[in-house]
Amino acid sequence: MPNAVRRIGLGTVFALLAGTLVLGHALKAPCASGDWSDNRQYTRLCYSDIVHQLGTEQLRGGRLPYLDACADTPAECDEYPVLTMWTMRASAWVSGPTTTSFFYSSAILMWIAAFVIAFCLYVLVGDRVLYFVLAPTLALYATMNWDLLAVALAVGGTLAYLRRKDGWSGVLLGLGATAKVFPMLLVVPFVAGRFHGKEPDRGFRLAWTAVATWVAVNLPFALLAPKGWWEFFRYNATRLADWDSLWYAACERTTGQTCTNTRLVNLASLGLFVGWVSVVWVVKARRDPGFPRWTLGFPILVLFLLTNKVYSPQFSLWLLPWFALAFPRLGWFVAFELADVAVFVTRFSWFGRYLGLDEGAAGLPVGVFELAVAVRALILVACVIGWIRGPRAGPAPAPVEDRPATAAALT
Repeated sequence: MPNAVRRIGLGTVFALLAGTLVLGHALKAPCASGDWSDNRQYTRLCYSDIVHQLGTEQLRGGRLPYLDACADTPAECDEYPVLTMWTMRASAWVSGPTTTSFFYSSAILMWIAAFVIAFCLYVLVGDRVLYFVLAPTLALYATMNWDLLAVALAVGGTLAYLRRKDGWSGVLLGLGATAKVFPMLLVVPFVAGRFHGKEPDRGFRLAWTAVATWVAVNLPFALLAPKGWWEFFRYNATRLADWDSLWYAACERTTGQTCTNTRLVNLASLGLFVGWVSVVWVVKARRDPGFPRWTLGFPILVLFLLTNKVYSPQFSLWLLPWFALAFPRLGWFVAFELADVAVFVTRFSWFGRYLGLDEGAAGLPVGVFELAVAVRALILVACVIGWIRGPRAGPAPAPVEDRPATAAALT
């Protein structure tokens, strides 16, 4: 594998990953029981969505996501895509009705996903797997939500693509998109890579298998329970700009409140995303006409997060493999990690103040949190610029697979 330098063994990689996950669990463990009466989720920074999902997603008992209607409660229910919702359902069947058991059965699944990601990255980029396994972001967010499931499928799809298994790549990316939407974004640069390499048949195969897989998983629920299945799309179309987004910071700074015109924000987000991806693509192609098109996955994911109205804390997990794959600049990676940790700390510290909790839970003002969000955004913009400019010296920063001539090196 080109550029896959392996000076450390897979066992060492797994040991380091286990250490990162243990540190992350030590942070989350105080919240695992769900007893947050002392506001520990803010004062001890141990918040996890998984802890309350057993209740909010109404998974106690035998309710089947989408197929059985949610009870009318203030909390959102069935708000996730099919694969994520049914993974939660399976976890709840294993754990039973207790919050602590549900958290641990779910955490084990996310830990397994982390090891799968580490293995795939080790195969692809060797020692650069450390960008993933040692990341503070991984420690903070591995068990915050279910994103590692989609990340594992996305990285698996990337490995299949670079091994020229285009059908399997499409299947894995399509499955990933049934867990979170973002793996489907990778279909675009991967197909572009095949077309650039004058292999359009492979590109079409990857595209149709990704779409067919997504349809095959979703169609039964869309036909049998259209209202329940549609809830994910309805919720995300109507939800307000989230706290971690640049949209929230811009609106709060200018109007003192969140963005209220959701339709306008949705359209503007889409326009900005497509526009900036087009600009980056064109500029990169002019600067380096032969660049591996699949590496566009890195700026595409960054620009999606920066222009979208939602940048949930755990979404940073999406980027970790791509630092190893396409932009292994240690200085910029460390800067991103420091900023991401700052966003985490200031976010949950500010929540105590925002929710009007007692003085012991009240934390930093919103301005400090927004500053951290802005700094992280600026660092990510700088990373995209750095990716456009390319490596300072030496070979391409990631395995080159756009050209058929490299196929032999991948087997």
